[in-house]
Amino acid sequence: MFYQPQIDIASDRIVGAEALVRWQDPDEGLIPPSLFIPIAEESSLIVKIGEWVLRDTCRQGQLWLDMGLPPLTLAVNVSPQQFRRSDINALVAKVLAETGFPAGQLELEITESGLMENQDNATNILNSLHSQGVRLAIDDFGTGYSSLSYLKHFPLDVLKIDKSFIDEIPHNKGGMEIAATIVAMGHTLGFKVLAEGVETPEQLLFLQGRGCDTYQGYIKSRPIPAEEFAELLLKQQRGG
Repeated sequence: MFYQPQIDIASDRIVGAEALVRWQDPDEGLIPPSLFIPIAEESSLIVKIGEWVLRDTCRQGQLWLDMGLPPLTLAVNVSPQQFRRSDINALVAKVLAETGFPAGQLELEITESGLMENQDNATNILNSLHSQGVRLAIDDFGTGYSSLSYLKHFPLDVLKIDKSFIDEIPHNKGGMEIAATIVAMGHTLGFKVLAEGVETPEQLLFLQGRGCDTYQGYIKSRPIPAEEFAELLLKQQRGG
């Protein structure tokens, strides 16, 4: 597991991390998820991988708490297949009980398409997860169905602006307007808004000016192993 810091824009402090799985191959080295997750999604393997990722992230999060590090939100991606092929609500309850990780510090990221493909059951599933205290985020917002009506029905906490819109700042006025609109709309609906893929000072300055809440991206840190992430937290705790 690698972890990419999520930063509060106002304070410039790490307040969370997205957990990102990597495949360590003995010959090829680290293989990115873009190469193996689509294959895993074609079989039941994605359910097993998803369960392992959830459990290992919660275990790691509890270890950091035991070390005396400040509470963080840890975001875990949930595949649409996990919605279809497993009882995600029961799995989350089981993993939280096993690891002791606080439900309020776990955030599950679901794509727009994943929700809409399972619309009939999605509301019940998300309500059950929310009742456990788990936070819920829409990942890659703006790239899927982008139906505003569904946002009112799902108990969401966070909208994540897709990197494709952030990439267009400050060169493409249309992309900038979409990003600004997502921030304003998210706040109107009572959500926090996180921008992913922030890489330049210009992008960060634009998001600050629009009132975006948090961000992640290479301007702050690439996804890094747990040990390196803990060092960042310790440095921040020491005021470094």
